[in-house]
Amino acid sequence: MLRSLAQTDSQVEKILKKETIRQQDTLTLIPSENYPSRAVREAEGSILIDKYAEGYPGKRHYRGCQFVDELEELAIERAKKLFKGEHVNVQPHSGTQANIAVYQALLNPGDTILSLNLSHGGHLSHGNKATLPHTHYRIIHYGVNRDSEMLDYEEIRRIAKEHYPQLIVVGASAYPRTIDFAPWREIADEVEAYLLADVAHIIGLIVAGLHPDPVPYADVVTTTTQKTLRGPRGGVIICQKEYASLIDKAIFPGTQGGPFMHTIAAKAICFKEAAEPQFKEYQAQVISNARELAKTLMEEGFRLVSKGTDNHLLLIDLSSKDITGKEASTILEEAGIVTNRNSIPFDTKPASITSGIRPGTPALTTRGMKEPEMKLIGEWISKILHNPKQGNIRKKIREKVKELCEKFPIYVNSS
Repeated sequence: MLRSLAQTDSQVEKILKKETIRQQDTLTLIPSENYPSRAVREAEGSILIDKYAEGYPGKRHYRGCQFVDELEELAIERAKKLFKGEHVNVQPHSGTQANIAVYQALLNPGDTILSLNLSHGGHLSHGNKATLPHTHYRIIHYGVNRDSEMLDYEEIRRIAKEHYPQLIVVGASAYPRTIDFAPWREIADEVEAYLLADVAHIIGLIVAGLHPDPVPYADVVTTTTQKTLRGPRGGVIICQKEYASLIDKAIFPGTQGGPFMHTIAAKAICFKEAAEPQFKEYQAQVISNARELAKTLMEEGFRLVSKGTDNHLLLIDLSSKDITGKEASTILEEAGIVTNRNSIPFDTKPASITSGIRPGTPALTTRGMKEPEMKLIGEWISKILHNPKQGNIRKKIREKVKELCEKFPIYVNSS
């Protein structure tokens, strides 16, 4: 029982070592990935990993919960203060499960949900055809304007008044511009719909005061904790008091069993870290880095969706470059630059291929990189994608990537 990983399972240990080296020696530009602090990782791997605690503080179905009750209450209080919410549930295992629980809490089977089309920057959990919500609810999508590639509130209002959804979802996984939540509240009120804001990607910017806050406008807000918030993988639901009981019941016993108390401990730590002054400085640098990367890529001749970014990510349109998003992400990884293929609005290619890629700056910023590094990385991306058949170019840049990574160790090694 007390043997180390090396003593117990050398195969797993070797794989973990390889993954550590991969992360250290590559540049992670996937905008949903980040490096948590050492404190967060310690909590995630703590003794709490073995504790069952079905229910809520003071109302558990197991004994021996006095200390996990204390811990969850601490996480809730920190979250309420950080997010300025009336009620917070810290138990969701993921952002997707948080969204599904909200649907269960507020809707009946067959009700209509209005959400952003996946190919225009939405998320699978907002009702894509391949997902559980699509089988239980009627899903109607809105998109971005073809010319501006930004949200068109008048068109969204028109669609809402045509279909009168019971729930409107505002939020995205690949939208590079600021979201104003006030018009969404107006539209929801006009059609008497609930308003759910899914801010999984931008929550760090929001708590730092660098992006509009949905809490004053939305009935319910969902988020993850591992992206710009820089915590463990998990979800959170923030809501008005009147929905607290419905939300809590939808999480347990509605859609989940026992909470992951080790993850809740890690969430509590990330809430504390996000309330510190240096967190705002970090988020400001995330945005500045994204803008510098966008500026460099546009100077290098790439078209960006919506012509830039206001947040932590950008979408590169490769349709004029004779290379697909899938091909681009593959050859960039060969050079140690890790990003993901992504559909662009009105994409003519399937989601398995795509016409774009979606770089982001949270993980690079956590490593301490700033504008000069973003310019350099943008130039490397340009050289690789403008010469997709030149393997020797990727090989040379791979060595430069390793050298840069050595100067900015990942949190696994540096904290």
